[in-house]
Amino acid sequence: MIVLAYLWVLVLVPLLIEERDEEVRWHAKHGLVLMAAEFMLWVVLQIALFATGGIGCFLAPFIFMLFVAFVLVRIACIVRGVNGGRLQIPVLTPLVERF
Repeated sequence: MIVLAYLWVLVLVPLLIEERDEEVRWHAKHGLVLMAAEFMLWVVLQIALFATGGIGCFLAPFIFMLFVAFVLVRIACIVRGVNGGRLQIPVLTPLVERF
């Protein structure tokens, strides 16, 4: 279930099914906040790309590298979670603690 917690929309499966396992719920909440942050960043970058016109072509490689970084963070979270640990992401983890 921890693997599903970091696979974008599939985060809803462990969040709805595992109501009593606190470790799985923590990872599901973390995956949900990570997915929301990625989606909000994507929306902001799409607006910026359309607003800048021709400059967006120069920004495209950096945007691609940013989303590759998101995928690498997800993989690191899955590996740490499967091994019994938690990956603390500086900005997102305090948001998870509020839930």
